[in-house]
This record gives sequence, C-alpha cells and structure tokens, in this order.
Amino acid sequence: MNTPDDDIPALSEDFAVRIDLQPGWVDLTLREGSKAEAKALATKTVNELNPLSLEIEKSAVFDDMAERALNLNDDAPALAAAYYAESGEGLINLMIDSYGDEGVPRPTADEVLPLLLEWENGEVVGEPEVSRPELAAGPALRVQATLKIKRMFGLGRRITEFVRYAVFPPGMQSLIVVTATWEKIQLTEENTQRVDEIVPTLRLDLVDEDGNELPPNPGSNPGSNPSPDAKPESEQP
Repeated sequence: MNTPDDDIPALSEDFAVRIDLQPGWVDLTLREGSKAEAKALATKTVNELNPLSLEIEKSAVFDDMAERALNLNDDAPALAAAYYAESGEGLINLMIDSYGDEGVPRPTADEVLPLLLEWENGEVVGEPEVSRPELAAGPALRVQATLKIKRMFGLGRRITEFVRYAVFPPGMQSLIVVTATWEKIQLTEENTQRVDEIVPTLRLDLVDEDGNELPPNPGSNPGSNPSPDAKPESEQP
C-alpha cells in the first residue's frame, strides 16, 4: 500500500483519528509494529470469532490476520483495519493517515486529486469516479478506480479496486487520507458500500502530549467531537 505522495510533510497537530468500525471490521492498528504484537492481536480477535460460521481453518485465519496487520502497519498509519467475512476470509484492507506541516499550506482538492491516483507499484486503468462529499470531519474528495498492480519481478499484473478519500478538516493544516483496497472485483458493489458506510463516522479528537483526549471546545472542528456510541479505535499521537 502506498501513501498518495511521500513528499507531503508529516503531521503537525496532536489529535486522535477515530472511526466507528461496524461488524465485520477488525482494528489491526499496531503501536509497535512487531510480529509479537501482530500475533497477539490476531489471537485475541480469532478467538472471538464464531467457529460455526468459519469456512476456513482457524489457523489460516490467524496467519492471514497477523500477516495483514504487519503489512498494513508497515508505514505506521494512524489507523489500520480490515473487513472479514463470516467465513473468515479477509476482503478489504483499510488505512487512514494524516499529512501536514506547520507553516506549509495544505494542498487544495484539485492539487490532491492526481496524488490520490498515484501508486508506486501500479497504475489506474479506465476513468476514475470522482466526487466531493461533505463529511462530519470536513469537506472531502473521493476517488474510486481500478488498479493494475505489478507482480514481483514485474511478471504479470493483478487487478485491484480502490477507494480513497482525502478529508480537509476545517481550522486545521492536516490532510486526512483514507485508503481502502480489495482484489475480489466481483464484490466491488458490496465492498464499496462497506467502506462508504464507515468513512462518514471519521472524526478527529484533540489530545495532549501524552495522548490523553482533551474536552471539546465550543467552535472547535466539527470532526473532533466524539460519538457516544464510538467503539475502540487507534490513536495518532
């Protein structure tokens, strides 16, 4: 998985990225990014699955989840998650990250659009779908397209579908980017709906230097107000 542009500076504000993960979604965010942490997370999650609905060996689900967690956390995103079917098959990868630097103007939607379509190991095929939804966290730019990913050693290609949101929280310099990918193109309609259902719950909660959540201030960024129904999510210190 690639960030839209490695030249976009690092995060300049202290906030936690929150999103409400619906049933089927698994939070795979790792704080240390170690194999031991990934295995511990996979063990806990797999043990909570309904064994009667699994169509895959429990050990295979564990291996997939641990490996997926390591891969998704390779670049230390603010949040990493995946969607798993009741059968135990992993269907969607999702990453959320933030970009910004004090004193550097945040790129506009028009400037971000070509960056959302750039992939280091693949290229967009066909005409991407582009829209500009309004989210609680701020105005957003949404793109969806099909991607041809280069295989190892450049031998062959595999087709992947992706959805990317660039969110522009008002009153902040940071840009939030949500990236979701899946390989089962026949499930594109269902997977698109699954992603589009959770992205509107995205919000940003201000935190102190120790990562403790600060109470919302009147007139603060509308995306920073926590939801009373929120489930545990990862934080970006």
